[in-house]
Amino acid sequence: MTTAFPKAASSANPPSPSSDSARAVGLWLLVCCVMVFAMMLIGAVTRLTESGLSMVEWRPLIGALPPMTEAEWQRVFDLYRQTSEYRIDNAGMSLAEFQSIFWWEFIHRLWGRTIGLVFALPFFFFLATRRIPTGYAKHLVILLFLGGLQGVIGWWMVKSGFVDRSDVSQYRLAVHLGMAFFILAYLLWLALGLLWPVPQDRPPAPRGVRRLGAYCHAVIFITVMSGALVAGLNAGLLYNDWPLMGGNFIPEDIAALSPAWLNIFENEGTVQFDHRIMAYLTLTVVSLTWIFSRRAPLAPRARLSVNCLAAMVWIQAGLGISTLVLMVPLPLAVLHQAGAATSFCLSIWVMKELRGAR
Repeated sequence: MTTAFPKAASSANPPSPSSDSARAVGLWLLVCCVMVFAMMLIGAVTRLTESGLSMVEWRPLIGALPPMTEAEWQRVFDLYRQTSEYRIDNAGMSLAEFQSIFWWEFIHRLWGRTIGLVFALPFFFFLATRRIPTGYAKHLVILLFLGGLQGVIGWWMVKSGFVDRSDVSQYRLAVHLGMAFFILAYLLWLALGLLWPVPQDRPPAPRGVRRLGAYCHAVIFITVMSGALVAGLNAGLLYNDWPLMGGNFIPEDIAALSPAWLNIFENEGTVQFDHRIMAYLTLTVVSLTWIFSRRAPLAPRARLSVNCLAAMVWIQAGLGISTLVLMVPLPLAVLHQAGAATSFCLSIWVMKELRGAR
């Protein structure tokens, strides 16, 4: 499943009521993009430090404040000690150790609330002052709804780790991450249409190159989703050799679970193998797109977008291999997450540029 983009965000409908308003809205959306990107990195740190289950309560309004007294810290710590993660992995943890993981989850949730305010307040201002370009208001309403839904999905994901397991469900983690990438794509697509619209006199790229650009976006998105399963199962810690897996190209336990389809989602070895194959496929499709683009009559900006995507995907492959063989060190793992989001954003830019004016 790839990201669907609105048709309203194109140069066929020139932004109104003024270009200054369109630029202001575009810059605001771009700021929201950067904040969502940062949220992905904060989420990666939260997951990698196993901090996500430290906040047992979900208080959307008053939860913006951390514990302010020793008694309040003790209360939230006592709640955490009732969770399965504490009993299975962290029995005997001190209050000071609990606070070290609590803060990452608190920052994660606080940053989510901040994104909501940064989006909602300017939106209502632009709406009240009639500065939203024609055709964009409905998309901004959808984004407002999706932001609220993402908060609910986040809590739904966290709740899965409170009963009979010490981590969250990899399925719910994939849904949460997938929604984050969808929101990022939606924001960026609209922002590009306002800030850097494709000139009206530019024809679309040849059909074959446009198709390859769409395939790049699709395989990158699927690779990201397979990476969510790897993260949810901690599958990156199972086989830390490359290019083989335990001395074999295909791991010996690839079909260990029954029924067979369950291996795709719950077998750590299979999940890591699938992520590797998707990474190889991404490299292949993006490299072919770059090769064919060299011979195609592309506008300079369109050619630049393809070049940037090709370079980033190869950098991302290096980050992925390094993260794996070094057994997922925190800095490299966060950089790998950043590389995934950057590659995804560049694939959106490529599709935008190759479409031509609409």
